[in-house]
Amino acid sequence: EAELIHARWAMLGTLGCLTPEFLAKYGGGISFSGDSAVWFKAGAAIFSEGGINYLGEPQLVHAQSILAILACQVLLMGAVEAYRAAESGPLGEGLDKLHPGEAFDPLGLADDPDTFAELKVKE
Repeated sequence: EAELIHARWAMLGTLGCLTPEFLAKYGGGISFSGDSAVWFKAGAAIFSEGGINYLGEPQLVHAQSILAILACQVLLMGAVEAYRAAESGPLGEGLDKLHPGEAFDPLGLADDPDTFAELKVKE
């Protein structure tokens, strides 16, 4: 169980590292202040003068407080993990906490039970 959850977080982390660099290079007008598009320097940008403008737009999210960012992270991640651990949430009660399907299956991957069982093993 933990291995599967950690693998999913690693995939999301990789996407989070690569997307800003890709947007800075090929984003067509999306600019980042300084080196904040480089993933290992992005965290230090909060301490620079002016903070962080997400996607280069001060109107979108203008983060200047590390404590506010920490509070948002704790609240949002706490809610997600509470839903996962309780096997409940906005999509319904008693759902499989590791494998989406049922209420959350936008690509229709769980329509065929045999294919879905095979996908679970492959994951």
